[in-house]
Amino acid sequence: MKTPNSRQPPLNFMKYRTWYYLLSAVVILPGLILLFFGGFKPAIDFTGGSLLEIQLPPAFPLTDTQLAAYLPSTVTLAAVVHTQENTLVLRTSPLNKNQADLFRYHLATASAELVNATTTAQLAPMTEIRFETIGPTLGQELLQKTVVALLLAGSAILAYIAYRFKNLKYGVSAILAMFHDSFVVISLFALWGYFYGVEVDTLFVTALLTILSFSVHDTIVVYDRIRESAKRFPSVPYVHLVNLALTETIGRSINNSLTIIFMLLSLLLFGGVTIRWFVMALLIGTISGTYSSPFIAAPLLIEWDRLAAKLAHFKKRRR
Repeated sequence: MKTPNSRQPPLNFMKYRTWYYLLSAVVILPGLILLFFGGFKPAIDFTGGSLLEIQLPPAFPLTDTQLAAYLPSTVTLAAVVHTQENTLVLRTSPLNKNQADLFRYHLATASAELVNATTTAQLAPMTEIRFETIGPTLGQELLQKTVVALLLAGSAILAYIAYRFKNLKYGVSAILAMFHDSFVVISLFALWGYFYGVEVDTLFVTALLTILSFSVHDTIVVYDRIRESAKRFPSVPYVHLVNLALTETIGRSINNSLTIIFMLLSLLLFGGVTIRWFVMALLIGTISGTYSSPFIAAPLLIEWDRLAAKLAHFKKRRR
């Protein structure tokens, strides 16, 4: 079906919208289920505690039990993560300065003894990458502020889009697509947290808020084209207008997203260890936002229209 002044018939994207919903469900539901089994692991930014990350010699035979023995008796070792780069991430209950210095001393002594005992190669001793301590009160406050920030951002975006498009359905659909992208990121991090011990910190919150803005930005472009087409062709079925808008904008959306994805891939491959999961969250959110704008946000408008038509028909029959 051609519309006036259109060069070619639009692709029928909406024919497969049920499959779009199923694909999103397959990605999101497993991670959300694991949220209830401790898959989502907050870092010390939210829980409170100390984190020590050190670079070890190539062979460091200390077990987790031996590492825990180096800690003062009043300190609890919460988690030990060995990375592929031969670094060791230790998470403990909060350490004061004296406790942290004592713990460092014991680890450095063990590392030096290992280096001195090695005759086959010259090994570098232990080097400290980062040390952070945060109290449980501040951690709880950060968690509360994170939730408030997400709710405020979502509410403001909902109100703005509904106002600019003069219709609540655009605002609600955009917000649902926006939270779809957030759930994709949260779900994947819950999976990685459950199987690989990946933690989320304040940088993860920064990534989530950045993802929200990117997702809505792309969605608004699609919605604006739908609105303009509806004004030009008021007699054309709404599904056809959505397909027309997607056909006209999907190339622009993909090209725009690829420039961001290439940059994030470069950071992921060549950036530092401390920002790796922050970049990964941004990369996943960018890919999800590119997908959700045409394949989640746009179909939701059709579902809204169909539901509104059914409600209007039901009210008419009751009269």
